[in-house]
Amino acid sequence: MTSLIPVPRRVVAGSGEVRLTARSRLYAGTATEGVGRWLRAVLWQATGLPLPEGRELDDTDGDGIGLQLDPGLGIEEYRLVSDRTGILIEGGSAAGVFRGAQTLRQLLGPDAYRKAPLGDRIWAVPHVTIEDAPRFRWRGLMLDVARHFMPKDGVLRYLDLMAAHKLNVFHFHLTDDQGWRIEIERYPRLTEVGSWRARTKFGHRASPLWEEKPHGGFYTRDDIREIVAYAAERHITVVPEIDVPGHSQAAIAAYPELGNTDVVDTTALSVWDTWGINPNVLAPTDNTLRFYEGVFEELLELFPSEFIHVGGDECPKDQWRRSPAAQARVGELGLADEDQLQSWFIRHFDTWLSARGRRLIGWDEILEGGLAEGAAVSSWRGYAGGIAAARAGHDVVMCPEQQVYLDHRQDGGADEPVPIGFVRTLEDVYRFEPVPSELTPEEAEHVLGAQANLWTEVMEDHTRVDYQAFPRLAAFAEVAWSALPDPRERDFADFERRMEAHYERLDALGVGYRPPTGPRPWQRRPGVPGRPIDGPPPNR
Repeated sequence: MTSLIPVPRRVVAGSGEVRLTARSRLYAGTATEGVGRWLRAVLWQATGLPLPEGRELDDTDGDGIGLQLDPGLGIEEYRLVSDRTGILIEGGSAAGVFRGAQTLRQLLGPDAYRKAPLGDRIWAVPHVTIEDAPRFRWRGLMLDVARHFMPKDGVLRYLDLMAAHKLNVFHFHLTDDQGWRIEIERYPRLTEVGSWRARTKFGHRASPLWEEKPHGGFYTRDDIREIVAYAAERHITVVPEIDVPGHSQAAIAAYPELGNTDVVDTTALSVWDTWGINPNVLAPTDNTLRFYEGVFEELLELFPSEFIHVGGDECPKDQWRRSPAAQARVGELGLADEDQLQSWFIRHFDTWLSARGRRLIGWDEILEGGLAEGAAVSSWRGYAGGIAAARAGHDVVMCPEQQVYLDHRQDGGADEPVPIGFVRTLEDVYRFEPVPSELTPEEAEHVLGAQANLWTEVMEDHTRVDYQAFPRLAAFAEVAWSALPDPRERDFADFERRMEAHYERLDALGVGYRPPTGPRPWQRRPGVPGRPIDGPPPNR
């Protein structure tokens, strides 16, 4: 009971326990039926208990589970009471009830996370009252499936892992130089050509190693519908990202007219097979705008999310400086330089999305040149972008590279696989504070929340993703959900103690996390060079 992650706001222990048995029932009140179906399914898998439907709350008396709404609670707030009358989870909405159901699963022990019963077990929940609510409305995980494709089943698995940690926003990075991962019916070459590459750099971009085989994959429209529906059942919002105007070589390889054809032979380009910042960017033409409007039209049909991510980061301007067509557009629009040209490009889609009832979000480079009201910022280059965005009245999601980029290495040891970036330990992530101290209380209201990012250049499969994500994602989840004290005052020793039980849950879920003592032999990548950066990361 004292090993819950994220830690709840209030826990009052009782004396006694509720035992779930073959006679236990599960009652799901109005608007909680979906949570009831989910909970019955996962507990039946793990325990073998049928948990038949109760017709009313009294049917759960003594040894059952009841789910119902309490309009006096916040949207994701919940109250879990386990006493002599049974187990009752109340939430301000179905989302709140679902968060409470995740806590119930933790209380049942690690075997409650298995896919089949292990035999006779006593399934007991201690008598307790738990009152809990999230600190932030945006508790996100970004998964890059462009650099290395993750098949649909792997994505669904990560949605389950997010749900288990009370994360609620899945930022789906679907396109980049190295691959286009979503079917667009009106532009079939995006997946026919853009979804695969002939070979792949193995390790950091300076590595001499190559994986000399094709790599690729994409999600059909029905795959996307399934992913979005699966996430919705778990009260997770999927925010898609289509990266423009940089990070676009896969699209240009499929449709060469999208590139700066007056300065480079775009017909000779293929899907990029290495890493880094690519010079081949979209041409700022009307044809490019119409093309991507078509892409976004199909995207809006598939994703009901309030926000649509447009990337906007790391767009080199060299081709625009040399392009007569790009320079003509700069002059036509009366712009000062190519930075303002990128701002014009982003603002076009800001306006386009706003007209359709959606909100644009992009990496913090989109601040350069100004944003329309309603646009939001993912602050990745430290805290500065988030501070500037909040002070300008824009909503912001804090995801500073130096703090919560989980592709960065977890330890400075020689055995760390393909070490990238600064050392970001479990404790470092636990002490991450999403709200910059420089903001006034009014400005801080614009911080929607925080997000951890998984860039997959050196994560060739789900085992590498697991290793980089866990256990640090558990620490991040607590930072994003729980009302923790100042970073210096956080009780990391208590978190480590609670993690001892949580490792057992991760084991039951089949997560290949990094053990506290270091990587297991098969988790190492000897001889594969990374790009470690020494010293502490800048905290700005």
